[in-house]
Amino acid sequence: MPEVMFNGPAGRIEGRFHPSTVRGAPIAIILHPHPQFGGTMNNQIVYNLYYAFAERGFAVLRFNFRGVGRSQGGFDHGQGELSDAAAALDWAQAINPEARACWIAGISFGSWIGMQLLMRRPEIEGFISIAPPANRFDFSFLAPCPSSGLFVHGDQDRVAPLKEVTGLIEKLKTQKGILIEHAVIPGANHFFENCVEPLIEEVGIYLDRRLGNPPRLPTPTRSEPAERR
Repeated sequence: MPEVMFNGPAGRIEGRFHPSTVRGAPIAIILHPHPQFGGTMNNQIVYNLYYAFAERGFAVLRFNFRGVGRSQGGFDHGQGELSDAAAALDWAQAINPEARACWIAGISFGSWIGMQLLMRRPEIEGFISIAPPANRFDFSFLAPCPSSGLFVHGDQDRVAPLKEVTGLIEKLKTQKGILIEHAVIPGANHFFENCVEPLIEEVGIYLDRRLGNPPRLPTPTRSEPAERR
């Protein structure tokens, strides 16, 4: 899990990078929750997503948005964070010039940034969007959504209630040639407290199906001191 620093539009960006042993392996970029509410790349869900992709042969990068941890700059209400995500993808592609494809995965605020990046980068062929706060941020730019992917929500989410995102997902499902899936984790709140394991299991099942991998036993979630958001 090498520590990396790379240049972003507001200065140096701190990250963790897991290279793949497979030449031409796909890239995955993991985006953390809201920086102003404690979100960092060490968030437990970010950490487990990182390994979910790494264990499936991806070259994976997670990083701190500007102003978080050792990343330079300050919070920019989404515009600058989108530029950070684009810089992260550029860096990962420079390290892996033969990468076949890219996936993006984001949690809450990070899902909003990730879906915007998806609209701008045609090489992104799949996404994982966890607890997208459709009631707090405008997702209308997904018209249409260019890639298939998975939305995951907790049925006890009070920050971004399930009903607020259901309309968005149902609209996206009507697109031809794009398959949008939606998983609901019973008993999970916005932070998936005590529900990270079923969340990661659901993501793993989806990834294996998309990647054509044989079914595998659920991977226990990894423990690391982490923020909730």
